[in-house]
Amino acid sequence: MERELALEIVRVTELGALASASWIGRGDKDAADDAATTAIRSMFDSVSIDGTVVIGEGEMDDAPMLYIGEKVGNKRGPLVDVAVDPLEGTEVVAAGLQNAQSVIAIADKGSLLHAPDIYMQKLACGPELAGKLSIEDPVEITLTKAAHHLGKSLSEMTVMVLDRERHAELINTLRQSGVRIKLLSHGDVAGAIAAALPDSDVDLYLGSGGAPEGVLAAAALKCLGGEMQGQLLPQGPFELQRCMRMGIANPTRVLYMDDMVGTGDVIFAATGVTSGEFLNGVRFIGKERAETHSVIMRAQSRTIRYIRSIHFLPGKEIPQGASGKKVASL
Repeated sequence: MERELALEIVRVTELGALASASWIGRGDKDAADDAATTAIRSMFDSVSIDGTVVIGEGEMDDAPMLYIGEKVGNKRGPLVDVAVDPLEGTEVVAAGLQNAQSVIAIADKGSLLHAPDIYMQKLACGPELAGKLSIEDPVEITLTKAAHHLGKSLSEMTVMVLDRERHAELINTLRQSGVRIKLLSHGDVAGAIAAALPDSDVDLYLGSGGAPEGVLAAAALKCLGGEMQGQLLPQGPFELQRCMRMGIANPTRVLYMDDMVGTGDVIFAATGVTSGEFLNGVRFIGKERAETHSVIMRAQSRTIRYIRSIHFLPGKEIPQGASGKKVASL
């Protein structure tokens, strides 16, 4: 993939973030998601790729736009898989909370896992721990191994976990071990990425979250030299059948980086909608301008670029969403 694609992709996430940001705190998560999805879909038409959505808003029967299998791009570029979450954190935006973002990853065709929308157990870490841990180990063993390889005591380590009731036992185990815990209220993708950022104080990310978000996080972690291990958690026959239908013959096996994002190049882009772990949210400046904060990464070079953009809104066409709902600020 050409490196120029990175800037094309970040323009797409910027528009998704701008479109959804006017719904911050307005209590309408569906309108926020619809605005982001419509904006991203329209912007993809200008991107020089021949892309197929492998992670999107759902399957064709459930999602009118950016559905799994939908073709995106102007078809004047490389064949690629596309993983997209137009608005990671719809409820976050509706409530005006932190860590909502617009996220896209692209990789060579056939590289990205067709992850069903079910839970996935996750272990994410940075370059120093990549290849040295196993998601199949008990948590206590994982912590001991990590502390050894990092040259830290357990009390010096920080583990990030989503603050959910299902993680009560995990959190109790972490507390008993003596590590520092950083509870994350929202933002599964951002949380996993935090474990690999060069200036982060997070050593590990543990717990369960959405499988599609796991693949998006794995794309970013590959660009950072980190690692994601995952294990799907299908609940009942319906979810098992869903895994089979999406080509996952053994739904409970451990998924490694190559399984989730392939062995080739990956480009990852995200733009903050509300401020979070590593991105600032959209900031409206008067009536005519807005500021966005984005990150763009590429696995081949491992370069991390943060982009601060000031947008002149009257000169930018921002779709309002298929529902036609509008807000005054746009």
